[in-house]
Amino acid sequence: MDINLGLRAIAAAIAVAFGCLSSIGEGLICSHAIDGMARNPEMADKLRSNMIVAVALDESTAIYSLIIAILIIFVM
Repeated sequence: MDINLGLRAIAAAIAVAFGCLSSIGEGLICSHAIDGMARNPEMADKLRSNMIVAVALDESTAIYSLIIAILIIFVM
């Protein structure tokens, strides 16, 4: 096995691992938004829309890390 292939696999695994950390952020975003909705039901619509935007931004981190991992494996 070529050493470069092994190093690329390790680099891709590290990129995906950092992307998986965004799931912790998504969980925190959702839990705090639900807490806010429970405390102040009048603001539920605004909190929900802000939560969706925040989760989308957080999910983009995971998608970017997956794209970087694919580029590391197949392009470099």
